[in-house]
Amino acid sequence: MLIASMMIVYQGVRHLADGQVGLAFRHANWVWDFERTLHLPDEALIQHWALAWPSTARIANLYYVGVHFPGTLLAMVWLWIRHRPDYLRMRTEMAVLTAAALALHVVFPLAPPRLVSSFGMVDTMLATGPSAYPDSSTDGVANQFAAMPSLHVGWALLVAIAVIRVTSSRWRWLALLHPAVTISVVVITANHYWLDGIVAAALLFAAIKLVKSWSRLSIPNPLPVFSRNML
Repeated sequence: MLIASMMIVYQGVRHLADGQVGLAFRHANWVWDFERTLHLPDEALIQHWALAWPSTARIANLYYVGVHFPGTLLAMVWLWIRHRPDYLRMRTEMAVLTAAALALHVVFPLAPPRLVSSFGMVDTMLATGPSAYPDSSTDGVANQFAAMPSLHVGWALLVAIAVIRVTSSRWRWLALLHPAVTISVVVITANHYWLDGIVAAALLFAAIKLVKSWSRLSIPNPLPVFSRNML
């Protein structure tokens, strides 16, 4: 129900960026230059290196399209069945993160690198498929000028944190491979900049702290006592 509600809100604000296309491209140039100032790796070089392997583009596309929603939903179903208090915690954290991301999408429209020809990056979804977006950047449900922050990265990191919180096996840290692969995929497919993932992580940790503080201070407590105090 929560994810469905967030999707309805997303669709409601989705077209607010359509009239800000020029601003979205100006922001793209600013982000690109700012990343070079920070000495972050050049996304174009990373993509060109990765695409030296023939199947990389399609595998990256499949991960981008096929893991984001199904992987998150699977994690939430597992938590709902096996760890109900932690499901409620993750659900609330996701809601706070997504609300903050949607607000930033509206106030800071950003064209992804695949739409900025001067960056020299390939749109792997158009090149090899499958694609999550229509040919026109202003058609469809998805807001293609909502690169900042990356909810792919934010949700993937939240899934990993949720798994680590509720399990005790030493192998639980392998869950961090999911956000690591995700941020690599969003760069290789030219859907996001490094900074999109960094901002998403920052917003997530702020959401985690906010939800934790809320659960401690609210009377009566609107959230259950969580099984772990981590994060």
